[in-house]
Amino acid sequence: MKILDVPQSGKRGVTVSQGGKFGQISRALAIPTNPRSAPQMLIRNRLAGVAAQWRGLTQEQRDAWTSAAKAVHSTPRMGKSGTLTGAQLFTKINVSNLTIGTPVVTDPPVRPAASILPVTALVITNTANVATLKLTTTDAPSDGCMLRGALPISQGRSSAPNMVYLGTLDTPANGAVDITALYKGRFGNPPAGTKVFVSVNQNLSGWQDVPHIFSAIVPAST
Repeated sequence: MKILDVPQSGKRGVTVSQGGKFGQISRALAIPTNPRSAPQMLIRNRLAGVAAQWRGLTQEQRDAWTSAAKAVHSTPRMGKSGTLTGAQLFTKINVSNLTIGTPVVTDPPVRPAASILPVTALVITNTANVATLKLTTTDAPSDGCMLRGALPISQGRSSAPNMVYLGTLDTPANGAVDITALYKGRFGNPPAGTKVFVSVNQNLSGWQDVPHIFSAIVPAST
């Protein structure tokens, strides 16, 4: 429930405090289920593997990661953030690499200059109740451009639900990248009248930029 209190986040006894869309929230502590799904176990295995590789680096390599991490801040929480440790940056970069199928790096990569994402919109067509999802583009996205998506929801919703990684973008054809197979492979055919949210971000040498969120309503079948 929403409460009037100083900003706070975390567990205290059997209650949890967190910031919500409309203010401070306090709720009962709930232990999440652990389905041990294939995607969940894949992420856990990647994290464990990268942690083991960190221990296998030379001290000089670990020192280089620690030095590079001083320029990288964590995601802000309650308006505060701090610099990463060398191990955290090594994990951040290499889990990103493994997610798109590129190898682990043992030396910290130079952070690339930000570039403009050439994706402009999500367009959905619906023929004979079979939806086709495409991202319109102004140019070819960079290699390793990451696509995330969520279950189709009510078209009255204005904010994106939690998204999961679906894959990387292919080369565009006729000014669009077809993401139908990637989306349906995880969520199936979205029904007419529902809203679909996806996000796209660039992944360059393990450095991910801010995701761009796109949405569209599945039209009636033609």
